[in-house]
Amino acid sequence: MSIRRFRSNPKTLGDVNIVTEELKNLYYKRLLPIEKYYSFHQFHSPSYEDADFDNKPMVLVMGQYSTGKTTFIRYLIEQDFPGSRVGPEPTTDCFTALMYGPVEGIIPGNALTVDPKKPFRNLDPFGNAFLNRFQCVQMPNQVLESISIIDTPGILTAAKRKLSRGYDFPAVLRWFAERVDRIILLFDAHKLEFSDELTRAFGALCGYEDKLRVVLNKADRVDSQQLMRVYGALMWSLGKVFKTPEILRVYIGSLWSEPRQMCDHYQLIELEEEDLLTDIRNLPRNAAIRKLNDLVKRARLVRAHAHIISYLKQEMPTIFCKESKKHNLIYQLPVIFTKIQQQRQVPAGDFPDCTKMQERLLGQDFSKFKTLKPSLMASLDKLLSTDIANLVPLLQLQEMEKKSLPGVLDGEFLGTFRREYYKRDPFKELTKEEESNETDFDEWSVEKYKPKYDEIFFNLSPNDGKLSGTKVREWMMSTLLPNSVLAHIWRLSDVDGDGMLDNEEFALAVHLIEGKLDGYWLPRELPSHLIPPSKRLSTASTEE
Repeated sequence: MSIRRFRSNPKTLGDVNIVTEELKNLYYKRLLPIEKYYSFHQFHSPSYEDADFDNKPMVLVMGQYSTGKTTFIRYLIEQDFPGSRVGPEPTTDCFTALMYGPVEGIIPGNALTVDPKKPFRNLDPFGNAFLNRFQCVQMPNQVLESISIIDTPGILTAAKRKLSRGYDFPAVLRWFAERVDRIILLFDAHKLEFSDELTRAFGALCGYEDKLRVVLNKADRVDSQQLMRVYGALMWSLGKVFKTPEILRVYIGSLWSEPRQMCDHYQLIELEEEDLLTDIRNLPRNAAIRKLNDLVKRARLVRAHAHIISYLKQEMPTIFCKESKKHNLIYQLPVIFTKIQQQRQVPAGDFPDCTKMQERLLGQDFSKFKTLKPSLMASLDKLLSTDIANLVPLLQLQEMEKKSLPGVLDGEFLGTFRREYYKRDPFKELTKEEESNETDFDEWSVEKYKPKYDEIFFNLSPNDGKLSGTKVREWMMSTLLPNSVLAHIWRLSDVDGDGMLDNEEFALAVHLIEGKLDGYWLPRELPSHLIPPSKRLSTASTEE
């Protein structure tokens, strides 16, 4: 049985595309004219383009140096990528966008900003200092068919805080934070340190906490007492930085495909990793919802911005004392925000950061500001009250049909099983009813190694020439490889798909495990030269 990629239902994908196209049309028709009229892009983020709506979900991976960012990405895509380096010192010195492409290659930053098919054109204002440190790596990888991943430079520690990057690092992070679907923030359980640059990076993420997933990495390298103390210190520090009543969840993990060290919290690491991977797996299914949410958030900010600009315009004198009045209005901006909230019924949460708005207003000519235009405001109100509501039925249809949508993991992302395969997965907890029906499975290896593997096979006491799932699971777990990796090996080895492993299939499993322990990448699909001889005829007929 060959392992094929799960194909999506075209009708369902069409429904998702309809939602995306409608959002795009609403933005160009309702929102963009108001943004241009009130010069929204001069105060906040640039206007959206087609690529911002059409691009795949993006995951931003960030953290201090040596927290395992690049290793985590390699863990997700199960292969190296051009330009990746791993080490205890700062190794990633640029932003790298990993995207799908039929041919492997690197596109430099300046070229990316002129490509209308890439969602990076609005990065041009950050200048050459940043663009020289930005690149896109395209590669034919199945995971990247569903998502794109952004690798970032390591955040500087306190010892290196005086070094200058030459560009506004927090501003770049905020640009990406606005556009990505998920932000993975990694911390090292060995060295938890909050530097000045890390605090500024947190400031850039404010307002996007719903996208943030914090991971305490390398947790198998500390004992349970140390982990408890580090976890508590991290939660306390995050509470001080984000200043929200809700506590951010911190995932405990050891996110790489190498064997983990046995520790008291080993099972906790496995459960936390599965939760995190499930969250990433669901990103493509929730992509349209995320885009709608971001559009609504932007529309509410545009509405508040229009009222602010209009108020400042009305308060400006016609001829005399313009400059002094301008500075007085900027100083009184917090009071102005309160007046607008009361007079225009605009929620306080829709307003921009007052301090940043004051800084941007200093360089503006208030005489060029414009008063409220009723037709534009009516169009914006219609967007928020009616147009968005009309898209909800399509989103609900997407939720009903989400099993047919492409998922990031989809049974091949680190070997995570599709729901219909759970009964055959020895690394999932089964109900008692399923346990009674559960049988085992074996895998095949190169003939010259088979006598050694057969000895292990027969020591596990097979029944009728095959092993049970419980026995295989216990033996595989002794290798200390992550469950997600073992599950992938299991799927590759159960060639005939009968939920059991004979001596050839078991030999294949041991061969793959030894290869993984030696540092080799696992194949996504079983190559023909690894298919056990007794299974080749049935596999060929299945493919036909």
